[in-house]
Amino acid sequence: MQRTKQSFTVDNIENFKEQLLLWAQQFETAIWLDSNNYKQQYSSFDCILAVEEFTSIKTDYFNAFDKLEEYQSTTKDYIFGYISYDVKNDVEQLSSNNFDGLDFADLYFFQPQKLFFIKGNTVEFHYLRMVDDEIESDFEAIQKSENLTIKKSENDIKIKLRIHKDEYHQKVNKLLHHIKIGDLYEANFCQEFYAENSTINPLEVYKDLNKISEPPFAVFLKMEHQYLLSASPERYIKKEGNKIISQPIKGTAKRLRSKIDDEKIASDLSRDIKERSENVMIVDLVRNDLSKSAKKGSVKVEELCKVYSFKQVHQMISTVVAEIEETTHPVTILKDTFPMGSMTGAPKFAAMKIIEKLEETKRGLYSGTVGYITPEGDFDFNVVIRSILYNEEKKYISYSVGGAITAKSIPEKEYEECLLKAKAMRYVLLNSK
Repeated sequence: MQRTKQSFTVDNIENFKEQLLLWAQQFETAIWLDSNNYKQQYSSFDCILAVEEFTSIKTDYFNAFDKLEEYQSTTKDYIFGYISYDVKNDVEQLSSNNFDGLDFADLYFFQPQKLFFIKGNTVEFHYLRMVDDEIESDFEAIQKSENLTIKKSENDIKIKLRIHKDEYHQKVNKLLHHIKIGDLYEANFCQEFYAENSTINPLEVYKDLNKISEPPFAVFLKMEHQYLLSASPERYIKKEGNKIISQPIKGTAKRLRSKIDDEKIASDLSRDIKERSENVMIVDLVRNDLSKSAKKGSVKVEELCKVYSFKQVHQMISTVVAEIEETTHPVTILKDTFPMGSMTGAPKFAAMKIIEKLEETKRGLYSGTVGYITPEGDFDFNVVIRSILYNEEKKYISYSVGGAITAKSIPEKEYEECLLKAKAMRYVLLNSK
């Protein structure tokens, strides 16, 4: 099915982005992807909005990738959505039995009726089943969206821990024992912070979170009463033609106010033996995952353990690339590499099995991925971290953080790193308006 396309030049693009996101709130389904003008390698658009389902797929993990492949092959259009972490159970003989307060479907994608691509000061409208001058009338309506009233949240949020500090130390020590006896090299262990009987204004919380972090893979996702508000700095995987790009993050340090101190902590991170070993282990895992779909000998490490600076933290990022055959289905690549190594550990299967027993919460969309597939079969997906999940119907708010546990890990320091990663989410929730 062909889309009607029309482009507009906008003088104040930042203002237009705010208006567009506000205008999108009228729809039951919306996905907003924002790079925050982060001039990263392999960036296709500054911002994308997809709204209003034309068709969709929503399923549990059973045969999830086969269903997604069939849906993408049938649609042959832009599809946007997510794959939750628990779709690991479709890839391996695993299960997810921990508590779930959010109740998101395991996998969800939709074909949007209305699509907006922003690059520089240009906005492209791509519409299905357009009525008369719908693009022009929507363009005018978007520019008037600043006059809409936003419902304020009823703010009395009490954040609780699913795993308390002493118990966290005990669980990390169990992981260290598994590493010592050779079951694991590394495991990404996660914990949930949550609030019950609480309401927020999702759009305002997202805007506050995004403003604090300004990450390259920010997401506002709305599905009726369920929301993802994400300030993710990490790309999971991207496909451009026959090239595959994966950019795992391992290694975190806080930003400091003094320029000299800040540059020193970034330099220290780049040389930190523990952080580099964590990153290299995941790079090896990613190389192995990519090799399942890639042309023989095409998997290469373009960048190893490079430190990038964001508003709140420094991150150590590596870039792994590969070439694939033209006949390889895009969903095959996702299935071969899912879940992303940065959120599991190594060896991957053993890590997933052990952390499932030690964690107290079903991860769901946290440490899964959000993104899109184009009609040509290209795609781009993030890693869902630094994110708030909200079920408005259940009045349940959740954010989770994790850290890589290796032989050199010290439980106290791992706990401190988790609190650092959780800082922005906690702040915006307790200060939401």
